[in-house]
Amino acid sequence: MLDPSSSEEESDELLEEERRDVLVAAGGGSPRSLPPPPRDPRGREAGAARAASPSPSVLSEGREEQERLQREEREKRLRLQLYVFIARCIAHPFNAKQPTDMARRQQKLNKQQLQTLKERFQAFLNGETQIVADEAFCNAVRSYYEVFLKSDRVARMVHSGGCSANDFRDVFKKNIEKRVRSLPEIDGLSKETVLSSWLAKYDAIYRGEEDFCKQPNRMALSAVSELILSKEQLYEMFQQILGIKKLEHQLIYNACQLDNGDEQAAQIRRELDGRLQLAEQMARERKFPKFVTREMENMYIEELRSSVNLLMANLESLPVSKGGPEFKLQKLKRSQNSAFLDIGDENEVQLSKSDVVLSFTLEIVIMEVQGLKSVAPNRIVYCTMEVEGGEKLQTDQAEASRPQWGTQGDFTTTHPRPVVKVKLFTESTGVLALEDKELGRVVLYPTSNSPKSPDLHKMIVPKNSQDSDLKIKLAVRMDKPPHMKHCGYLYALGQKVWKRWKKRYFVLVQVSQYTFAMCSYREKKSEPQELMQLEGYTVDYTAPHTGLQGGRMFFNAVKEGDTVIFASDDEQDRILWVQAMYRATGQSYKPVPASQAQKINPKGGNVDTEVSPLYTDRGQKHGMEEFISANPCKFDHASLFRLLQRQTLDHRLNDSYSCLGWFSPGQVFVLDEYCARYGVRGCHRHLCYLNELIEHSENGSVIDPTLLHYSFAFCASHVHGNRPDGIGTVSVEEKERFEEIKDRLSSLLENQISHFRYCFPFGRPEGALKATLSLLERVLMKDIATPIPAEEVKKVVRKCLEKAALINYTRLTEYAKIEETMNQATPARKLEEVLHLAELCIEVLQQNEEHHSEAFAWWPELLAEHAEKFLSLYSVDMDSALEAQPQDSWDSFPLFQLLNNALRNDTFLCNGNFHKHLQEIFVPMVIRYIDLMESSIAQSIHRGLEQESWQPVNNGSATSEDLFWKLDALQMFVFDLHWPEPEFARHLEQRLKLMATDMIEACVKRTRIAFELKLQKTNKSTDLRIPFSLCTMFNVLVDAKKQTAKLCILDGGQEQQYHSKIDDLIEETVKEIISLLVSKVVSVLEGVLSKLSRYDEGTFFSSLVSFTVKAAAKYVDVPKPGMDLADTYIMFVRQNQDILREKVNEEMYIEKLFDQWYSSSMKVICLWLADRLDLQLHIYQLKTLIKIVKKTYRDFRLQGVLEGTLNSKTYDTVHSRLTVEEATVSVTDAGGLQGITMKDSDEEEG
Repeated sequence: MLDPSSSEEESDELLEEERRDVLVAAGGGSPRSLPPPPRDPRGREAGAARAASPSPSVLSEGREEQERLQREEREKRLRLQLYVFIARCIAHPFNAKQPTDMARRQQKLNKQQLQTLKERFQAFLNGETQIVADEAFCNAVRSYYEVFLKSDRVARMVHSGGCSANDFRDVFKKNIEKRVRSLPEIDGLSKETVLSSWLAKYDAIYRGEEDFCKQPNRMALSAVSELILSKEQLYEMFQQILGIKKLEHQLIYNACQLDNGDEQAAQIRRELDGRLQLAEQMARERKFPKFVTREMENMYIEELRSSVNLLMANLESLPVSKGGPEFKLQKLKRSQNSAFLDIGDENEVQLSKSDVVLSFTLEIVIMEVQGLKSVAPNRIVYCTMEVEGGEKLQTDQAEASRPQWGTQGDFTTTHPRPVVKVKLFTESTGVLALEDKELGRVVLYPTSNSPKSPDLHKMIVPKNSQDSDLKIKLAVRMDKPPHMKHCGYLYALGQKVWKRWKKRYFVLVQVSQYTFAMCSYREKKSEPQELMQLEGYTVDYTAPHTGLQGGRMFFNAVKEGDTVIFASDDEQDRILWVQAMYRATGQSYKPVPASQAQKINPKGGNVDTEVSPLYTDRGQKHGMEEFISANPCKFDHASLFRLLQRQTLDHRLNDSYSCLGWFSPGQVFVLDEYCARYGVRGCHRHLCYLNELIEHSENGSVIDPTLLHYSFAFCASHVHGNRPDGIGTVSVEEKERFEEIKDRLSSLLENQISHFRYCFPFGRPEGALKATLSLLERVLMKDIATPIPAEEVKKVVRKCLEKAALINYTRLTEYAKIEETMNQATPARKLEEVLHLAELCIEVLQQNEEHHSEAFAWWPELLAEHAEKFLSLYSVDMDSALEAQPQDSWDSFPLFQLLNNALRNDTFLCNGNFHKHLQEIFVPMVIRYIDLMESSIAQSIHRGLEQESWQPVNNGSATSEDLFWKLDALQMFVFDLHWPEPEFARHLEQRLKLMATDMIEACVKRTRIAFELKLQKTNKSTDLRIPFSLCTMFNVLVDAKKQTAKLCILDGGQEQQYHSKIDDLIEETVKEIISLLVSKVVSVLEGVLSKLSRYDEGTFFSSLVSFTVKAAAKYVDVPKPGMDLADTYIMFVRQNQDILREKVNEEMYIEKLFDQWYSSSMKVICLWLADRLDLQLHIYQLKTLIKIVKKTYRDFRLQGVLEGTLNSKTYDTVHSRLTVEEATVSVTDAGGLQGITMKDSDEEEG
């Protein structure tokens, strides 16, 4: 770095050398730092001489430190120079506006906020908050916490700055929408209400215990940078971006006169003129950038001219002075291409005198009058004031002793040199006086430069007036219109105007941004006497002209064929005039007074600076003059803009917003203005932007693919000649850089698609993956017109998804630590790990479907192929774990169920490659399991029935319950497998149904045999009580009947016929055991009847009993035979009815049993009576039968036997016979039946 005392020439050389270094660095160096300049050979020799004593390492460290300091100094100087250009763009923009239609960006979440959020949700789940919630909401929050908040992918996205609170809320909202849709409908509570309630509770958990009073202020401050910024805020932002200190900004602000709109407009005009001159120089010297075709060289010059013309038109379209009166642009008809280049051409439109008419506002304030003696103290006086040619105003009245007012009069005039008259009057007391008496007057000639403070003016009094020293104190303020840039008195002499050297009143008028006029005015005239347009003139200081009388300080305005000489009375006035005319002419040369030029450049020579002499000393003193006076046209703004855009993007990505690479409105505005003002090509801008975005994306930042798409489409359109910004020239460098960017972008997009789970976790940012795929299709296009075949895009996406499968599975196994377990674990542990890994794999596939399937909607089969590839990688670990399992181990079936349930409902994965492989592995296992279960069940039936105690267990016996449970469990197990292949599924179902049929058939037959054996062991007396074991056997058959409907039925075909056979078998068996049981109980009735047979007439026993009874009756009262036999039988019937009713489970079979029992009993009685048709029944027989028949009828009616069965012909026959016998006995036997009768009566004992 040079010493501050170095000469200006050395400073310029150093600056130029540094600029060249910057351009080289921007063109091909590192994108993040500027390379050091080439060192001077003398410096190397000096360094070598000084390094004689230190070691080489110390020398190297010293050189590196020196180079670092030099590099930092260069970068600092470059940033200062860049800030000067940016500050001018902010101070006086004339091309761009801050956009108002950009999407608002949300505040990003950081690591600390994510950790706080986890703690708040954990506290809610632990019940440590006051938020009341139901179980469904708690489950939703728990799922959200476990799956989303604790995900390492979310943590990485937060670290990259791509997550906002809105993203977290959207994920929760999508999660609960699915859950709420699955909830049952509740009357009076809509699901939208539930959603709103859940979201409100989520917001409460999210906010936690924050101070809500501070939140609005924080939001108001944070929203500022996303809205329209003021100039001060823009200055502050770019100070932070470029690392500019506040003091440096203040020095630049003052030295550049950023608050002076005229100076900034003049600076723009000089810059545009310089760009035109560079274009003309380039056209003359034929030094062009290297274009794709040679024909573009001439087109390039025309584009430069057109761009400058457009900027000139934009500048001209601005109001002359913002905030001033309605003095807008006067449309001058000019040729778009030639008029601005040929300044001063004869064809240019000349101004008329009416174009420069000005409007002034005057304020006249009359304070007081001094020296009034000619009027009595009590007389009334007042003042009038007028601007000649306008209206007249009057003050209030005052007494002559105190002539004070303070009255203000406002006037409007178009005269730059107005005449103001103020008169003092007193009221006339004469009767015939027509007018008040004038006491004095004063005539003033104010200008815009006149003093504004009150002053005493001597008044002209009438002759013979006593008020010889009459004075009036007043102030006249004449404003300066915004478009009047300067005014004052000058001497002038020209060839076309002002041909006589004399003093005139001049006004510099700005008609529009590019049109200025020097006008001379006379008193009381609105239009100028003469005027001169300043376009094409060059103003400069000159030495005094000895032949001209009047004026001391000279300057002139020179144009081809014309020279106008001006002179002022003092140096300060000359400097102000030259400065104002310098801004108006737009000349590149900046005049410097001889004294200032000598001070700046003692060695002489031309000084090409662009700073006002008033600020030169101050700027130079603080080291800013070099940056302020630098000619913008001599800089490579493409390289400067690359640095600016890079620094701005770095700043944007590090601010508090989740911007995804989008600039803020204020940043877009400044960058747009810079590009337009300094001629940065649109393609270069977007190529640099793409380069930076790609680099940030490669380093882990989240960049919106839509933004990449926009910039890439612009560049592609430009390179292929579609002129997105009207620029038709394409440089070789642009094309080469575009191809390079295209390759990098293609690689980046393919990498992002391959890592889609990690680049776009949980579908965030929303729509980003879909936009990435769309951009990839655009990048793969050969040009902008020819669409790429869909198969080519599909091929690339397929390749990416194949990589994605490997990446996803590798990271999943690393997360599950499966490799460590699979190598050393036991078979059970391996199976457990593979099962856990299967759950993770299914979760990954479900998340892919939920969050990413919409993006791949164009190629759903590709996502299915990705899933197949992913599962094929899992199948390796699965096969390894299954092979390690011992033979006939059934612990692996849950793995099949888990995977099959996930795959069978997927349209693309069901019966896919992995699904078929899974079936191939488990088919032998399922068959083997069923074979073993069939053998086991058959053995259990055999052993169980042999050892069966027939104690009641549930609906049957222990053996039957075990059989039916096993058959049902086996069928449910196979059903829960949900075998996806229909044919094998039908085979399994058919086999299990047939197995159940065979097993139940065997059980029924063995039970039938056991029933018959057990029944044979019972006695035939009235003491018989049906054993509970027989009821249990009966129930086994009943339960078998029920189970066949569930275990043996198949739809249609032979299976249905086979089920009908087992059903018929059970029905036949039930009928048989009912018949056996009825036969057994009827045999008891037969035994009772056989006992009654002993009382038949004509039998020995009957004669013996009659004789004995009659013989004994002569001496004692002999008791007659009682009803014990009938009562015993009736008790037998009733108790067995109760046993059957209580122990047998099937009502229908009980009714059948009772029907047969009753019918058989009546038949047996009827047959017994028929055998005794010719015999009269013994009284004992009759009484016993009557009671048995009546009680049997009544008991079976109570048990539900129908009337048709009860009143059968058999019963009617029995009833008739007994009724006849009863009548016969009542006639022949005086003792009768002792109240026993066939008549219906309820008086008998039960």
